[in-house]
Amino acid sequence: MLSSLRKASARVRPVPFFNLAYSVPQAASAGQRRFLSIHEYQSMTLLNSYGIPTPKSIAAKTPEEAFDVAKNFGQDKLVIKAQVLAGGRGKGKFDSGFQGGVHMVNSPEQAQEYASKMIGSHLITKQTGAGGRICNAVMLAERRYPTHEYYVAVLNDRASQGVVLVASAQGGMNIEEVAAKDPDAIITTPVSFEHGLSKKEATDVAVKLGFKGDAQGKAADIFINLIKIFKEKDATQIEINPLAETEDGAVLCMDAKFGFDDNAEFRQQDIFALRDISQEEPSEVEAQKANLNFIKLDGSVGCLVNGAGLAMATMDVLALHGGNPANFLDVGGGATPETVKKAFEILLADPKVKSIFINIFGGIMRCDYIAEGVIKATQELALKIPLVVRLKGTKEKEAKEMIKASGLKIIAFDSLDEAAERAVQLAV
Repeated sequence: MLSSLRKASARVRPVPFFNLAYSVPQAASAGQRRFLSIHEYQSMTLLNSYGIPTPKSIAAKTPEEAFDVAKNFGQDKLVIKAQVLAGGRGKGKFDSGFQGGVHMVNSPEQAQEYASKMIGSHLITKQTGAGGRICNAVMLAERRYPTHEYYVAVLNDRASQGVVLVASAQGGMNIEEVAAKDPDAIITTPVSFEHGLSKKEATDVAVKLGFKGDAQGKAADIFINLIKIFKEKDATQIEINPLAETEDGAVLCMDAKFGFDDNAEFRQQDIFALRDISQEEPSEVEAQKANLNFIKLDGSVGCLVNGAGLAMATMDVLALHGGNPANFLDVGGGATPETVKKAFEILLADPKVKSIFINIFGGIMRCDYIAEGVIKATQELALKIPLVVRLKGTKEKEAKEMIKASGLKIIAFDSLDEAAERAVQLAV
């Protein structure tokens, strides 16, 4: 969900807050927490556990499993979907050259053939970047034939500090385009977090969407149960696109995307056990283990900063001087020399990093701790990349003396502009 959908919803009620995956500003402002996503086949299982109907589907992790699943499915005409945590799978391309992450299959042999081309390869979509994401499993699902497709989502509304049900009768397509072309097509309904969605409220939404007869009640039950999942599982976002009414009168969730609040991991251990770190940037996973707030970017200046606001300002200043940051890295207020060293290891593992810029404002964070970590990392890691350091605040004087006494080639500045400019020059 992006800004166009926000604007459309604003015409009905205050703007909902949509989670924009991996955008740097949001990652910073959201307290450097990531929202867990789960695979489609896992989402289908979760929906079914709440009585929400979906097409029958079974996951397979090898081509042989795909053959067996298709053979025993009970019907020949199936859909095979690559299980990769990214949108645009159908139009994606595997690094092996195989085109498309979603295909129709008509036999167990064909299911095995397609699975062999998907599993173990990286699927590249508009959301994955050039490297793509590894496909470790496929999902085989029965084909169901929609007569109409709808869009449904449950989201947090920042303005009202509550939950909203967002729906549209124009589903099965890019909802951003729908919102941009026809804002009135987006129906936003506030929901009581304490009481959930009433049958009447849910039915009213179904009527507005155009459901008729028995389908109204079926759709309403789905809306009610989606709200239950959102609350009981500490979800941050549920997106069903499409919700379909089929030829035989069923109302089914044909696809689902979930996000869950990392802060609730302690009470949602069953959900967080589903996490697939193979879908995440390895350096980000490593940083998370060390309690570092890290997001990999595409530039050449490695950044080590304390505080999200200062990190954003540092990246802006680098851009002002013609440079591009290689990462967002906030060591926080509780960094130790050991965590600083770990941060260096993560930065140096990126071959794109040509210089490192350390920008620390010592409030809670002591500058001498940073200096100790910098010196230790420089010595133990045999640092060869130019290192620019700017330290201000608590224990600043002691930190500068430590750096000077080390005899190491560390370029120190007092001015942020001068330091950033120099870091950019050294990264060329």
